Amino acid sequence: MASRTRRDSPPAHSEKVVLPDVLAHGLRVVFCGLNPGMSSAAQGMPFANPTNRFWRVLHLAGFTPSMLGPGRSRELLRYGCGLTTAVRRPTVMSSELAPREFAEGADALRARIREYAPAHVAFMGKAAYRIIQRPSSLDWGDQEETFAGARAWVVPNTSGLSRFTLDELVAAYRPLCSAALA
Repeated sequence: MASRTRRDSPPAHSEKVVLPDVLAHGLRVVFCGLNPGMSSAAQGMPFANPTNRFWRVLHLAGFTPSMLGPGRSRELLRYGCGLTTAVRRPTVMSSELAPREFAEGADALRARIREYAPAHVAFMGKAAYRIIQRPSSLDWGDQEETFAGARAWVVPNTSGLSRFTLDELVAAYRPLCSAALA
């Protein structure tokens, strides 16, 4: 019997795709997403799902002079920004990830941040930061502890599933932009 695939499902191989980091030494800020989405894995580009507001938020918050997009992600380096993920495995929803996956990715993430030495690392969402860093308390924004030598921030996830409005996201990212430009 032939297997059926939902028309909107990405190819099965996308779960094995590892999106390359967008990193360079000495960046102002590295944005650390939880993990790639299936759309990003299938297309081989970060934040490729059209419902994700990452590219718009970065532009509106002042990180980029124009709105970039998934196909122009390497241009972030020009503006002192980079991208990585806490967990490499793509999923439809981050809730599919087990806490151990974050814990296992923590050492590799710390090594990347130490190697590239950005001034700031911005965790996009509380889940990854909470599991990796295990803070005693956690609020949005600038954190008391550094992460692998970088000033740590926790900003809301820009996913279309996020409860934050576009204006709230931009307002949450602006202080990080101001600090990164200082």
